[in-house]
Amino acid sequence: MYTLQPATVYKPDSMDIYDNITQEIDDSPRGPGTVAFFDLDGTLIFGFSILSIFRERVTSGELAPYDAFQQFFSLLSHGLNGSEYPRILAEAAETLEDVSEQEFIALGESVFEKYVAGSIYPESRALVRAHLKRGHTVVVLSSATTYQVAPVAKELGIDHVLCNEFEVEDGVFTGEIRQPVYYAEGKLDAAKKFCARRNAQLSNSYFYSDGIEDVTLLDAVGFPRPLNPDQTLEVVARRRNWPVRRFTSRGIPGIKEVVRTGLVYGAFFSAALQIIPTWILNQSRRDAVNLAVTTWGEFGSALAGIKTRIRGEQHLWEQRPAVFLFNHQSAIDVLIIAKLLRRDFTAIAKQEIATNPLVGPVFRVADTVFIDRRNQTKAIEALKPVVKTLQDGLSVAIAPEGTRSVGDRLGPFKKGPFHIAMQAGVPIIPIVIHNATDVLPKGGFFVRPSTVHVDVLPPLKTDTWSAETVEQHVAEVRQLFLQALGQTSSSAARLKRVK
Repeated sequence: MYTLQPATVYKPDSMDIYDNITQEIDDSPRGPGTVAFFDLDGTLIFGFSILSIFRERVTSGELAPYDAFQQFFSLLSHGLNGSEYPRILAEAAETLEDVSEQEFIALGESVFEKYVAGSIYPESRALVRAHLKRGHTVVVLSSATTYQVAPVAKELGIDHVLCNEFEVEDGVFTGEIRQPVYYAEGKLDAAKKFCARRNAQLSNSYFYSDGIEDVTLLDAVGFPRPLNPDQTLEVVARRRNWPVRRFTSRGIPGIKEVVRTGLVYGAFFSAALQIIPTWILNQSRRDAVNLAVTTWGEFGSALAGIKTRIRGEQHLWEQRPAVFLFNHQSAIDVLIIAKLLRRDFTAIAKQEIATNPLVGPVFRVADTVFIDRRNQTKAIEALKPVVKTLQDGLSVAIAPEGTRSVGDRLGPFKKGPFHIAMQAGVPIIPIVIHNATDVLPKGGFFVRPSTVHVDVLPPLKTDTWSAETVEQHVAEVRQLFLQALGQTSSSAARLKRVK
């Protein structure tokens, strides 16, 4: 089994496209004595996570639209009168009396997957990653509730959370809010206590926030860092010479993003239209498909503003046919794979694409194998012809996770691709995509330009593998992906609620 060497793999913690944002952190002293506090709404993510909570409760019928809007705008009003926030939060807690906490845990996770994961700023993700790389203590300090904060903290690998919580007894809400309330001065008190327990100093701490209500804590830390500040906070920041940053990588797209997205989809159909005349003239469907794939990969990437920085590109051509495994972060992965592999390959895709009247016929002409992910027996049967495809000389690209991950974190691997490679007697070539979500996160629609980093690892021979050892090989290959992504030491599973 190939062992990944540090010198041969692109490390996400050296992501030079964010060097201008993380340089200060990269040059800072190492160690947990430096604490980095992050606000949630407007800082780590675009917008208000509570709005997504209300949206989900309304669509599920748990909350009337009028009540949702009334509660939401009451919460927004705390920006004008911060002293009212604890009262408003207490009133919200009263409405949940006797409701199961598990319902809200599930609600928070569902909302994160549907709406919030795609709203995480790539730049904020880079800041968090830079602090973690230096061994700093990273904390989400938010006036939101744990049901909004915890999924984001888990995704970003942040151990510590300071946020508001509702009282729970015997698994149900009591209708009370736990004290103290984390808001304005409450955040400052919480940060002081957190640092005191860890022998850290606020003067050696960072605080990233977008709201004027956090100005007392921004004043107290050594490194106040307003991110996407509201108008009032920006005025204060300018007066005090605090460095201000604004991110536009999430949220409402500009006209360029709208036009760019339309052109990317148009490029797909433009490339597909080349298939028929090329097929007729050359009497070769494969030549026609190769031309369309290459054209879309190059033309579509240029229109999307995607620049690819690849390590190990030579491995794409060393041994073919092969099973190319790629981690699936984004719908844009299809374009990235087309640009990388260019020719003589097909793919495995979900059954829903086959029935799409626009793109389904194109994928069928390209010999795509469609599987029904809801029916494991049918999925296994559908994979059997793939072995012959490989034996006939075509490579196969497949995402071993089986579906897109919610964020950037790698999901579990399925064994199907490994069985295919073994039966066909071809190598597995891992393609590690680091940051496709910067271009198009799950749940997003508009394409945003970015530089995407890719590692292509050396081919892994499968001729000595067997059905009895396949689980071991799945784990080993997934470990290679985790190592390349910098996720091997993730502490997301050890999320702590800090009291």
